[in-house]
Amino acid sequence: MESHAEFLRLITLDRDYAQALRRDWRSVDLSAADRAMLEYTEMITKDPRQVQPATLDGLRAVGFSDVGILQITMIASWFNYINRMADALGVGRGDP
Repeated sequence: MESHAEFLRLITLDRDYAQALRRDWRSVDLSAADRAMLEYTEMITKDPRQVQPATLDGLRAVGFSDVGILQITMIASWFNYINRMADALGVGRGDP
């Protein structure tokens, strides 16, 4: 998570914004599209079985195309995979 926040800080050049998102993205002033995207990525991270046709319709309603939804899904899923691998192997814990 720390590396994601650092990457966001570098691309936005806004440390406070990056830290606010890291603490609680729900409390940050976001566009409807960004909020929907983050809600969706949280859903597929915690329990992808929750995704229903209405979920995808909500993403379309704020401007995401089916290709955009596929890209969000693939990127979030890839990060979930990488984070789980890193956690399982102790990356960042300081273990030898």
